[in-house]
This record gives sequence, structure tokens and C-alpha cells, in this order.
Amino acid sequence: MKFTPGKVNLFNFINLPLAYIGGVRVRSISNDKVVVSIKHRWMNQNPFKSIFWAAQGMAAEMPTGVLVMKAIKDSNRKVSMLVTKQEAEFYKKATGKIIFTCNGGDEIRNAIKKSIATGEGQVIVLTSEGKNKDGVVVSKFQFHWSLRVKP
Repeated sequence: MKFTPGKVNLFNFINLPLAYIGGVRVRSISNDKVVVSIKHRWMNQNPFKSIFWAAQGMAAEMPTGVLVMKAIKDSNRKVSMLVTKQEAEFYKKATGKIIFTCNGGDEIRNAIKKSIATGEGQVIVLTSEGKNKDGVVVSKFQFHWSLRVKP
């Protein structure tokens, strides 16, 4: 699969319908950065009229996962990937459109290279920051990804 926002969003519609129905959309993809949005609406809100933490988590994980999948594809190797730990901090009520960004492309490529060289799995921590329309950070998620090149 070529990594374009449209193709990833179609993939999500077919394979991750809960994220798609919840409003998670990939906006841009590069080798180093992925941007994803989620808009506050009835489907993804909590009783306090803001985006439910789990919906934010889906949107926050998406840019990290897309970056990992793109780096794996670009490596032309078979690599297993798994989230082994997740942490989150919430700073402000998430309303309106929230933009989650991850800039971890270099760390992912380095981990894959190290796994190729050593044959061992590597763990990297990718941060996905969610900002509102005013550029204020509303939440920050860290995902610990385990990557291992398959023999």
C-alpha cells in the first residue's frame, strides 16, 4: 500500500471502523511526521461534552502507527510491531478539532536498522501531541513500540 492520507483513511474505514466512525482522519504523511485529526462530536464525546479519552487515544496512536508502518514498508523487511506500553497526560478539555502530530521517523528507522544488525527487538517511545485550534496542547500520549525484524 502506498502511504497517502486517502489510502490510510480507506484502510481505516475497512479495517478500523471504530476509529473511522469516531472521526479519526489522517491529514498528512511524510517520512518524519504524520498528522491526524479528530473532531469533537456526539459520537466520540464523554458526559462532560469533550472528546472521550479513548477516542483521543485512537487519534493519538494513529500517527505513531502510520510512521512505523511506513518505515517498515520503506525498509523492505518483514518487521513485527507491537505497542507494549502507553501513557497519557491530559491538560485541557478537548473540544473542536484536535490535531495529533508525531515526529518520530528517524527513531523508527534507526531502531529497524539496529534490529537488522543485532537480530534483537528494539523498543522506541513515540510521542503524539494533541493541540486545539489555538495551538494549545490538550493531551500528550507516549506509545512504546516494540520492533523486531523477522528472520
